[in-house]
Amino acid sequence: MNLDKIKYFIHLVEKERTGTAKAAAEKIGVSERMIFNYVNFLKNQLNAPISYNREKQSFVFTEEGKLFWKWIKENE
Repeated sequence: MNLDKIKYFIHLVEKERTGTAKAAAEKIGVSERMIFNYVNFLKNQLNAPISYNREKQSFVFTEEGKLFWKWIKENE
């Protein structure tokens, strides 16, 4: 998985501007199957509440919250 591409996908989801899986794949430069892999990764590995909203024609996060993508060192 290309992290830059998945971060861009997350950005589009946050803005509710992914379009369909096919449209998102074209925007990001990946296959439609990879978009579904990204969605599964977000759901299953990061526990993100993501789904496709037919009215908005976009993948969206269905709850308020944030994803954090940085290492946080624990105090020893």
